[in-house]
Amino acid sequence: MTRKNYSFSTFSNNNCKRIRAAFQQLAICNLASSMEDSSATTSFNYNKHLKEQFVSNLNGSSMLEIFSLALVIPVIVLLRRAIGLNFVSVSHISQRLSKKDDIDSAKSKYSSAYMVTMTVDFLFIVIPVLLLHTVLSEWIFKLALLSTFFILFCLLSKRYITFSSSGSFQPRDTVEKSISSFRVVMMDLGVGSFVVANALVSRQARNVHSGGWKTALQSTCPLILLGVARLASTTGVDYQVHVGEYGVHWNFFFTLAAVSLLTSAINIHPKYCGILGLFILIGYQIVLVQGLNTYLLSDVRGMDIVSQNKEGIFSIFGYLGMYLVGVQMGYELFFKNKYSASSHRNQQTRRGVCAFAVILWLLTLILNQHVEQASRRMCNMAYVMLVLAVNFEVLAIFMLSEFTPGSNFTALEGAFNQNLLASFLLANLLTGLVNLSVDTLFATSNEALAILVLYAFVLCFFTGLANFYGFRLKFW
Repeated sequence: MTRKNYSFSTFSNNNCKRIRAAFQQLAICNLASSMEDSSATTSFNYNKHLKEQFVSNLNGSSMLEIFSLALVIPVIVLLRRAIGLNFVSVSHISQRLSKKDDIDSAKSKYSSAYMVTMTVDFLFIVIPVLLLHTVLSEWIFKLALLSTFFILFCLLSKRYITFSSSGSFQPRDTVEKSISSFRVVMMDLGVGSFVVANALVSRQARNVHSGGWKTALQSTCPLILLGVARLASTTGVDYQVHVGEYGVHWNFFFTLAAVSLLTSAINIHPKYCGILGLFILIGYQIVLVQGLNTYLLSDVRGMDIVSQNKEGIFSIFGYLGMYLVGVQMGYELFFKNKYSASSHRNQQTRRGVCAFAVILWLLTLILNQHVEQASRRMCNMAYVMLVLAVNFEVLAIFMLSEFTPGSNFTALEGAFNQNLLASFLLANLLTGLVNLSVDTLFATSNEALAILVLYAFVLCFFTGLANFYGFRLKFW
């Protein structure tokens, strides 16, 4: 579910040796340079510097790779649902545990079955996703083609196939569960996916009054505290931080808090939010191509707070525009006609999501080719459209779950959906522990894969355990 440090697990051993040698030589050169300038730093962490150099000056994945991953991963979830092998119903557990007089007997009776179901989900969802990001990464395009055939088969066979009663096809309201599945899958693909996922179901998208500045400050205080805690913890343990991502002191918690505060000041109807968001994005893009992009991508920094955190501060304009566009999309697709007939509304929503996915991908390719390449550091317009396109692609596939057999929701999805924030924080904590205790940069392919599997298993186990016992972390 989460995307973290994959070390050298995607490379062959020969590539590992060559890359290690190159980075060791680079680190030695930088070490000598840093030692000459004793005024710049009082200590030098060789391993930290090597890891920071490893994630610097990278070009990222291609558009086709991103599109393929966003296609295959939700199909893996749908295939897991179709396979079945659910030893206990997630909804049945919730109903049983909601009865206080029966809670003890329900826990003892269903705990083993629930954990077995979670383990099956782990084997059929998490393991394939990990392999696709690592040792099977070269198969992604072939699997994307097979996934396309699977989707087409499900669509074409709807009118001809009648499934068994255990996994029977029934028209049902899939919008809410599709959004939940989409949020789980997109949980850790960057701050952009957080912004979009929140915007689509936000109070603004539902046209509900947010409560003003006081409510906004209360809701963003946890984000600010998390941002400060992350800054203090990474500084305290001398943890590697790539300053080109957000800046010296900035992090994604501060970005989320800033977007939340700014959108609270915008009190307009959701059907106009997208228009305002596009104006912000266009204006920001014009300023970028006029020279701001050169400043943001430069490694030169001044001593003032803005220059030290230029990427994080200026990218707020892009994320703000992204959020406002997402608000109007959420309103138009999910909440505008919420009182109409369920089947008709689902059909309209499904068509709208699919149409948006196609249009957004076309806009992404045009902007990336003819205006400016997508950059998360700047959060330019091409990146905003890319994030929206990927999110709507995944959402569109889950909206088609109505045409596939099997259960609506896996136990794994239900567990993460109940604790998105808690599981995200646990994932970051586990990643930090791994990076501090293991020399991940020089791990072999087998070691790296084993660490990833163990990391994912621990994350899923504790998230499932929290869900089973009714624990939910929610600050606001």
